[in-house]
Amino acid sequence: MDQFRTKRELPIVSPFASHRSLEGPDKFHEECAVVGVFGHEEAANLTYLGLYALQHRGQEASGIVSGDGNQFCVQKGMGLVADIYNKASLERLPGHMAIGHNRYSTAGGNDLKNVQPLTVNFALGNLALAHNGNLINAQVLRNELEAYGAIFQSTSDSEVIIHLIAHSKAGSFLARVMDALNQVRGAFSVVLLTDNGLIAARDPYGLRPLCLGRVRSSWIVASETCAFDLLDAEYVREIEPGELIVISDQGLDSHRPFPKRDQAMCVFEYVYFARPDSRIFGANAVYTTRKALGRQLASESWVPADIVIPVPDSGVPAALGYAEGGGIRFETGLIRNHYVGRTFIEPEQSIRHFGVKVKLNAVSEVLSGKRVVVVDDSLVRGTTSRKIVKMIRQAGAKEVHMRISSPPIVSPCFYGIDTPTKKELIASNHSAEEIRKYITADSLAYLSLEGMLKVVPGAPEHYCNACFTEHYPIPFTRAEELQLGLFEPAR
Repeated sequence: MDQFRTKRELPIVSPFASHRSLEGPDKFHEECAVVGVFGHEEAANLTYLGLYALQHRGQEASGIVSGDGNQFCVQKGMGLVADIYNKASLERLPGHMAIGHNRYSTAGGNDLKNVQPLTVNFALGNLALAHNGNLINAQVLRNELEAYGAIFQSTSDSEVIIHLIAHSKAGSFLARVMDALNQVRGAFSVVLLTDNGLIAARDPYGLRPLCLGRVRSSWIVASETCAFDLLDAEYVREIEPGELIVISDQGLDSHRPFPKRDQAMCVFEYVYFARPDSRIFGANAVYTTRKALGRQLASESWVPADIVIPVPDSGVPAALGYAEGGGIRFETGLIRNHYVGRTFIEPEQSIRHFGVKVKLNAVSEVLSGKRVVVVDDSLVRGTTSRKIVKMIRQAGAKEVHMRISSPPIVSPCFYGIDTPTKKELIASNHSAEEIRKYITADSLAYLSLEGMLKVVPGAPEHYCNACFTEHYPIPFTRAEELQLGLFEPAR
C-alpha cells in the first residue's frame, strides 16, 4: 500500500446537504494478490493463470518475475492481467520458478515503479518480493533506514522489507529474511523469489489469506484457492499464521520464526473480498458463508416483501440466503454490465445517475408494483446505494427495503485494504435512520456484529473486525498513530 505521502483527503460532501455524489469508490478495495510457483517448466505461465484467477484482488497493475537459478526475468505493466501478458511476453520469462502480483493502488500511487514484484540484486544474490497487506510501522522503519543511507526506489511499504533484509546482520539469507519480517508490524502475506527457491510467509495474526497447493511435483502458493482450481492444482493446506515456508530442490521446510499472537483474520474476506468459490482460512467455500450471512440477516431483519434482489455480483449469495431464510422469492432485478472499462466519457448532467446506470440497469418487468428487498454486502459511503434505490423506484417498485449483510462500517483499515477516511464512512457519523433517509429507502437494516461472528467459520475471537468496531488487534505506537493520521490513542 502507498503510504509515503501526505494522507489523502478526498472531497467531502455532507450526504444530507446535497444530491451531488462523492468522488471515490463506494466499496472497499483489497490491495493485492500474490502467486508463487516452484519446480515447473512453465512456471511463468502458471503464475500468469493464477494471477488471472485472482484478478478481483487487484486491477491496476500486475507483474511476474521468473528465475532459472542464475538470473531473473521481469514483466510488469499497468492494467488488467489479460492486457499485460501475451504469448511473446511469457516466453521471455523462462525458468522453473516464478512469483507474481496483482495490485490495486490507492489514489496517487498507480505508478510503474510501485508495481510488484520488487526486484534487487545484492551481496547474497537476486531477490524478488510480492506482498499482500500493509505494514503499520513502515514509515517509521523507512525513516530509520534512510538515516543509515538506504535509497528507496518506490513509495511502497513493501520495499521496507527488502531494505531490512539487505541491512540485516544475520548470517544466512534465510536468517536475514526472518530478522526482517520480525521487525515489521502489520499484515503481510509475502512470497519471495531467490536464486535457490521460494520463501512464503504469513504474519502471526494471519490477517491476509495465503494457501499452499501442488501440481504433481510442483508447488504453488496463492492468496486464494480459486487460483488452484484454474491450474488444476491440489489444495494442500493454509500457510498458517506465523508460518514461514522454504521451497527448494531439497523440498519444503516449515519454520515458526515469529512470536505467537492471537489470530486476527480479516472477516471482510468473507463479506466481500474473496472470490465466492475460494476456500480461505482453512474453511469451506466462501459462497457457503455468504449465503449463511444472508439467512442470518433475514432472521434479524425480515420485512414483508414480494421479491428479494441482489446488488450484483457481490450481493448474490447473501440475497439467496435472505430469500431462503425469509421465504421470499429471489429475482434478478438489477443487471450488471460486465464490460465497463476503467474510464468512459460521461455525458451531460441531463442523464441522472449515469455512473451507476453504466454498470447496473433495473428490470422494470421484475420490479414494477413490487415490494422489493435489496441485499448488498456492505455500505461504505452510501452514494451508490442512494442511486440504486432511486433506480429501482423509477422502475416501478412500490417499496424498497435495503438490507446489508455486514455490520455498519465505522472505521478505516490499516492492514492492506484501501478504505476511505473515517469521516467519509457514512456509518461513522450517522445513525441507521439518518442513512435510510439519505438513501431514500423505506427501511434499512444491517447484519449485527454478533450475527456475523455467529456465521463465519471458527472462533469469533480469531477474526479482525476493526472496520466494524474500531478495535484494532495490533496496538499502535504513538509514532505509528502520527504517521497513519491517527491522532487519538489506540483503543
